[in-house]
Amino acid sequence: MLYNLYEYLKEITYFPGLGLFQYISFRAFSALLLSLILALFVGKAIIRKLAAKQIGEDIRDLGLEGQLQKKGTPTMGGVIILIATLIPALLLSDLTNVYVLLLIISTVWLGIIGYIDDYIKVFKKKKEGLQGKFKIVGQIVLGLIIGITLYMSDQAVIRVPIKAAEAEVYSEVIKSTAEGTKIRYFKDEKSTRTTIPFVKNNEFDYAWLSPINGNLKEKASWIIYIVAIIFIVTAVSNGTNLTDGMDGLATGVSVITGTTLAILAYLSGNIIYANYLNIMYLPNTGEIVIVLAAFIGALIGFLWYNSYPAQVFMGDTGSLAIGGIIAVAAIIIKKELLIPILCGIFFVESLSVIIQRGYFKYSRKKYGKGIRVFKMAPLHHHFQKEGVDAIITSPKRALPEAKIVTRFWIVAIFLAAITIITLKIR
Repeated sequence: MLYNLYEYLKEITYFPGLGLFQYISFRAFSALLLSLILALFVGKAIIRKLAAKQIGEDIRDLGLEGQLQKKGTPTMGGVIILIATLIPALLLSDLTNVYVLLLIISTVWLGIIGYIDDYIKVFKKKKEGLQGKFKIVGQIVLGLIIGITLYMSDQAVIRVPIKAAEAEVYSEVIKSTAEGTKIRYFKDEKSTRTTIPFVKNNEFDYAWLSPINGNLKEKASWIIYIVAIIFIVTAVSNGTNLTDGMDGLATGVSVITGTTLAILAYLSGNIIYANYLNIMYLPNTGEIVIVLAAFIGALIGFLWYNSYPAQVFMGDTGSLAIGGIIAVAAIIIKKELLIPILCGIFFVESLSVIIQRGYFKYSRKKYGKGIRVFKMAPLHHHFQKEGVDAIITSPKRALPEAKIVTRFWIVAIFLAAITIITLKIR
């Protein structure tokens, strides 16, 4: 909003300092600080209100250390993250940018789904919350909106270099003199190409999966791409939701993940850095750094209250929205195939639940008795539970919650470093 006002005012008047708004770095750091301040001060007021209305978490006794002490802790704190992310994003980012709009829509969309789920749990006293099928439908619809928008928008392109001889063929060609006096030619094209790690040319095209050739191949490729987007949005948002089971766990991991995505977005949206690193240049994607900076600031501010022992839980209001922001940002900057590495914590947490349920059902059917692979799933609870009644028994003693969370953060930092390194390891 303020950026768009700057774009209007610069054509009609001069105001000292107004030019700072043209710099992504200035607006990103401003968004980070504003969101942090909002999360700290608005968060305190919201927590007080949630506590006054006795909107507390209903804890089941699962035999975990320190679990029952959390009973009555205010939940639905994800509202703090939403407010602290959306206000700076709306104020400081370019609201004509399709990528910014997609991130804002995703945040609001999944935030509403999570809020409905929390509302049913807290006020209707139904522990199951919103039925899983309705969550999935909501995530699928969001994936469709994102995929169709990327297909139809003129802004959603990649910029590729072409030879001077080929430049005459295209009606619109971008000239660049970044390399001294040498003129380079580029063209913007719609593409289903994306980044793949550890491969020489570092690119994968969804068109390679198309069973159709000829004139319909492009449309078939986009259908495959949209299906992939739906799967990614659903998987990451649910993975974040599963990870949100300890004080500060999902919040801290998401700060690390969001920071990594912001770095990658800045590099991909800057033609000089993209050319230097020999990575895909994506015009207009640099603008999402502002949204991600607001997201990071909101998470850090929320972590002030969510760190052990937590004064507030984010609930599904926060966890689903966080997963959506991460998934959509990765898709926008063509790094969605890096998610199993970057979001390794979310991936392993989801995988532990799938393995646990799958093997328990299989063993009960085959042996007449269900056998657990982990002491408890998701994985973070495995380390928090005493006992040896599982295939994987280590550690036999329960670890303190704060230690588990800190170690998961360390692993997340390690995975983030690997993700950035993949830009050059091919």
